[in-house]
Amino acid sequence: MAARVLPPPPLPLVLLLLLLPLSARDTVAAGEDFPRDGRVIDLDESNFEAALGVIDFLFVDFYAPWCGHCKRLAPELDEAAPMLAGLSEPIVVAKVNADKYRKLGSKYGVDGFPTLMLFIHGVPIEYTGSRKADQLVRNLKKFVAPDVSILESDSAIKNFVENAGTSFPMFLGFGVNDSLIAEYGRKYKKRAWFAVAKDFSEDVMVAYEFDKVPALVAIHPKYKEQSLFYGPFEENFLEDFVRQSLLPLVVPINTETIKMLNDDQRKVVLTILEDDSDENSTQLVKILRSAASANRDLVFGYVGIKQWDEFVETFDVSKSSQLPKLLVWDRNEEYELVDGSERLEEGTDQASQISQFLEGYRAGRTTKKKISGPSFMGFLNSLVSLTSLYILIFVIALLFVMVYFAGQDDTPQPRRIHEE
Repeated sequence: MAARVLPPPPLPLVLLLLLLPLSARDTVAAGEDFPRDGRVIDLDESNFEAALGVIDFLFVDFYAPWCGHCKRLAPELDEAAPMLAGLSEPIVVAKVNADKYRKLGSKYGVDGFPTLMLFIHGVPIEYTGSRKADQLVRNLKKFVAPDVSILESDSAIKNFVENAGTSFPMFLGFGVNDSLIAEYGRKYKKRAWFAVAKDFSEDVMVAYEFDKVPALVAIHPKYKEQSLFYGPFEENFLEDFVRQSLLPLVVPINTETIKMLNDDQRKVVLTILEDDSDENSTQLVKILRSAASANRDLVFGYVGIKQWDEFVETFDVSKSSQLPKLLVWDRNEEYELVDGSERLEEGTDQASQISQFLEGYRAGRTTKKKISGPSFMGFLNSLVSLTSLYILIFVIALLFVMVYFAGQDDTPQPRRIHEE
């Protein structure tokens, strides 16, 4: 007897069956009630993906309950959350116990606590900036701002500069085609503000010190620096100016600014001082700024042994060394000393000494050296102080003792803690 062949289901039923999984997913997402009133929301493996589906800008703190840095961060997030929720493009703040929900943390590459990520339409970007509430809000505003703001009046220019604050450099184009700036607004969005002024008065030209258009003004409010570019607005000239102007002319080297060097391919003319905050150092930095302006193919930086001795010691410099000392660092494991120009003599013409140093470097009259100490780049990337390292070792030892006496194989293992 022949097998009976069932007729195909009606077309509407087929469509219903095909659309059912999608409809069910949308219902689940729509059914989730995620507060948008400025509270920090708790997420876990059951609702994280649903949150990504309905929240355009989601800032997530992947934390561990035992992490001291996480505990100090919590009140900052509580303070920042209402301000972020009140932006024209609201940002919702959430937290995930990634020590408990390890699968979720692993999915997004969480390997230390706290790890902060901003999800823009579901796409994660790790946040490594300041964790203080006011700075955190100012930094995150950049991610939801337009790539390039169009300014139609003097008052719009003033408001843009005031709202941008001092955390990032700004690039203001006057009489510049915004399509030329748009590419760099997208490419360097995490590092700078970009705007094009379509209408402006002569007062603005005087204030920003340009006398013709088109002109692109780069401003570092934090360092009170400004530089000007008249073109040519073609090929690599424009990007070279933008890229070189992302850093101030002379960079104070510390745990925050050193991360910025990872995105710059130039070598660093490093000046090592005894104390980078005293009067002599302040005067020397002004001289270095003039040299940096004429040598934009190099980054100029300075650091005081009093401020960061662990970093300075990797260049074989100690408190007994004769300072200031000049060298050229490749941002990795090597540096060069210029023969006969290793240090600056105080009380003499330091500008001339710096010029001689640069001439010797460009002429190749140098001695190459390896930085001292193991895994220097690992040290720079983790930025873990010796004190924190000792604490971490103690915590690991304590946990091993607890595991040994408890005899539990599933005791949570410690993870690396991100330093503030």
